[in-house]
Amino acid sequence: MRWVTVATEDGPRACGVVRGSYVDVNAADPRRPATVRGLLALGEGERRAAWEALEGGPVRYDPATARLLAPVPDPRKILCIGLNYRDHAIESGAEIPGEPVLFAKYATTLIGHGAPIVLPRACREVDYEAELVVAIGRGGRHIPRDRAFEHVGGYTVGHDVSARDWQFRGPARQWTIGKTFDTFAPAGPELVSPDEAGDPHDLGIRLRLNGQVMQDSSTTQLIFGIDVLIAYLSQVMTLEPGDLIYTGTPPGVGMARKPPVWLKAGDVVEVEIDRLGTLSNTVVAENTD
Repeated sequence: MRWVTVATEDGPRACGVVRGSYVDVNAADPRRPATVRGLLALGEGERRAAWEALEGGPVRYDPATARLLAPVPDPRKILCIGLNYRDHAIESGAEIPGEPVLFAKYATTLIGHGAPIVLPRACREVDYEAELVVAIGRGGRHIPRDRAFEHVGGYTVGHDVSARDWQFRGPARQWTIGKTFDTFAPAGPELVSPDEAGDPHDLGIRLRLNGQVMQDSSTTQLIFGIDVLIAYLSQVMTLEPGDLIYTGTPPGVGMARKPPVWLKAGDVVEVEIDRLGTLSNTVVAENTD
């Protein structure tokens, strides 16, 4: 199953990707929710029933003209893991962490496939980071590692845009402030169910900047796997349906290059993950009017 959220005149609408069309879930069966977060809260069996009802759905959107939001545009939490690829930690000159490094983003950072990444006027060193994103399906607290995958609702492609001049300014190095500018969390285009995604710990992940490959690795390099992250995070907080976990980035980031490579207006950034698809966004300068 593959789900998207389409921006319409009636607001965001959850759709299934069926035979080249985006089919409106709630229009196909009014008993079903109109949001992907609502679908995730139903549980696997009910999601499957909603999917099967799409075949005769009366409302369809053309992918060529539809405007996509992030697959889950309204998560209660966006949790992010830093230094979670072994090869990226080595590239950064950092020690391999002994436990997950956590920071957060906010809903105002989320944008969908095709939406512009806005370079803030206050930033001069904005970097790219390809990421695998996990969406929580069944919520819970104190989830044991051996049951963690039962709580995964799906996977999508993500981009953790980072203002390095804010992330590392001052002695405290405040990661969150450098990660939470508006538009700094592209995600999409689709949320892919676990059965279609395959093994999330064995997916190729790449980032292209204006067609040039800048990051090229595999989720086999994850230091803390998805099951570990879910068990770890749920010790601290209740994970809820639709919560997003950005799982970290591989090597090749702009900050580590000599000379550094920073995003600039006009750039096109594509993040591709095997079996999940390609997320593409153009970079624009913030309007100064």
